[in-house]
Amino acid sequence: MKIVHDVWNYLLIFGTQQALSCVFPVAIFGALALTKVVEVPWIPRYDLILLICLLVQWLMYRTGLESKDELKVIAVFHLIGLALELYKVQMGSWAYPEEGWSKIAGVPLYSGFMYASVASYLCQAWRRLDAQLVRWPSAYWTVPLGAVIYLNFFTHHFIPDLRWFATAAVFLLFFRSAVTFVLKDRRFKLPLALSFVLIGFFIWIAENITTFLGAWQYPNQRDGWSIVHIGKLSSWFLLVIVSFIIVAQLKVQKAELDQKNPSNHMV
Repeated sequence: MKIVHDVWNYLLIFGTQQALSCVFPVAIFGALALTKVVEVPWIPRYDLILLICLLVQWLMYRTGLESKDELKVIAVFHLIGLALELYKVQMGSWAYPEEGWSKIAGVPLYSGFMYASVASYLCQAWRRLDAQLVRWPSAYWTVPLGAVIYLNFFTHHFIPDLRWFATAAVFLLFFRSAVTFVLKDRRFKLPLALSFVLIGFFIWIAENITTFLGAWQYPNQRDGWSIVHIGKLSSWFLLVIVSFIIVAQLKVQKAELDQKNPSNHMV
């Protein structure tokens, strides 16, 4: 019974820390759900969601839930995500059918925050669980791999899709890598590739919820909502890797700076 009790306690702690790390993603879900059922007459829905996202980020920073360095990471991911959105919408991969003042080339500015929410979760979970990397590959390998994965989201419309080659490269490169994290008084270890799969799976579930709430619309959802194709799991798996590589490299570089200058603080 003690083993069952201990496992339950660790799962409860892990679930609590995961929930606290999802403050920003949950805020976006809340904004999507609220604006789905409550219409504010003097402002388009997409613009209201953008204002809510900005307000939540400001509150998280002011209350100390998010550090200045983490806020910078969020901003970078917003721009990366927005660039991908602008391209994908022009290619007809999905659409934002509602009107909005803050739309650029058919893309509402709030959309970048959906990518930034992934970075927010990674930063929050990293700090709360005291995550540490084991056998993290050299930047000479991780950075080019991340760049190839990100660029493939653009180039696969014109040249053969490299996602499966990239996926194979991920498993080869991170075969011996792991992430450790602390729950209460014990440090646990998880294979890094498995963590990529798990995060990608939960993002796919979140994608089904957000499309149901009208965050965006795939071509097959124009006549009514339907479940997002299971094939999208591979896209989210690869996007998680790009996000993780960026955050991890920033963590590694900051740690190296901290060793040289102890007055620095981790992201």
